[in-house]
Amino acid sequence: MRYRQAEKLEIIQLVEGSFVSVRQTLSELNINRSTFYTWYKRYEQGGYDALATRYRPPERFWNEIPPWEKERVVETALDHPEKSPRELAWYITDKRGYYISESTVYRILKAHDLVTSPVYTVVSAHEKFPQPTKAVNELWQTDFTFFKVVHWGWYYLSTILDDYSRFILAWRLCQGMSADDVKLTLDDAILFTGIRHAKVISWPRLLSDNGPCYVSKALGDYLTQEGIGHTRGKPFHPMTQGKIERYHRSMKNVILLENYYSPSELEDQISVFVDHYNHDRYHEALKNVTPADVYYGRDLEVLARREQIKRRTMLLRRKRNRFLRLA
Repeated sequence: MRYRQAEKLEIIQLVEGSFVSVRQTLSELNINRSTFYTWYKRYEQGGYDALATRYRPPERFWNEIPPWEKERVVETALDHPEKSPRELAWYITDKRGYYISESTVYRILKAHDLVTSPVYTVVSAHEKFPQPTKAVNELWQTDFTFFKVVHWGWYYLSTILDDYSRFILAWRLCQGMSADDVKLTLDDAILFTGIRHAKVISWPRLLSDNGPCYVSKALGDYLTQEGIGHTRGKPFHPMTQGKIERYHRSMKNVILLENYYSPSELEDQISVFVDHYNHDRYHEALKNVTPADVYYGRDLEVLARREQIKRRTMLLRRKRNRFLRLA
C-alpha cells in the first residue's frame, strides 16, 4: 500500500504517542518496521517535506533505443522526406530488419525538428462498405477526377481500384467522361487481372456513382456481356465510394504540386504515383502493408516477418541494456 505524505506523519505521531512497543504498534497497523524506520529517519533529517514520495526514474529502460539507431532514423528521414513517421517506422522494419515503433520515430524526429505539418487532406468516408469484401477482385470501385493541362484544357482520369486491397488495377487519362472511356478502362483492368481466361467462381461487381457515363445503356450492355454486376452509390453521397475518393484526393495533393504543359507529361507523373502507391506506400488501413502486398497475397507473410523482427529486436535491446546496466 502506498501512503501519502500526511498519512506517514500521522503514523509517526501515532507510534510516538503509543503506550505499547513500536513493534506491537506497527504490527497492529500492518506496517513493516524497516519501512517505518525509513520514514522516521527521513522525518528527523528533513521534517514533513522529507516524507513526500520520492520518484527515481530508472537510469536506463530495458527497451531504450541505442544512440546510433536514433541517428539512423534521422538519416532515413532525411533520405525519404516524403514519408511520414508511420511510414518510416515500417520502412525501417522491412528494409533494415530492425523494429521501431511509430511513436518512437515521431519522438525522435520531433526532437530534431523534422516533423512537418501534414500536406495531405483526407476526404471523409465510411470505415466499411455495407457489405465488406473478403477477397481481391470481388468489388471494383471506379470514378473520374480531373486535371488541367496548360494550353490543352481539362483532362479526366478514369481509375479502377480493387476494393479489398486498394490496388489500382487500371487507369486512363481521357479527354472526356464517356461510357466508352469507362469501357476501355475496364478492358485494361480485365486484361491486367486475367479473369476473362481464369476459372473464377464469380466475377467482380463494379461500384460507381450515378454519373451519366455510369448509368448509360451502353455501359450496362457492356457489363452484362462481360458478366460484371453493377452497384451504384446513393445519390449525393460520394462517401459510398470513399476508397477511390480518398485515393484521388491523395494523388491530386501530389500531382497538383506541379504544372503540366502536355498530356504525356501528366501521364508520366500519374504513372509514377500509381506505381509508388501500389508497391511502396504503406497503407494505414491495410495494417501498414502496401496494396500490392494484399493484392498478391503477401500481407500475412509480411506481418509475420515483422512480428519476428519485433521479437528479435526487443530481445537484443533487453540484453544490451541489461549488460550496460550491470557494467
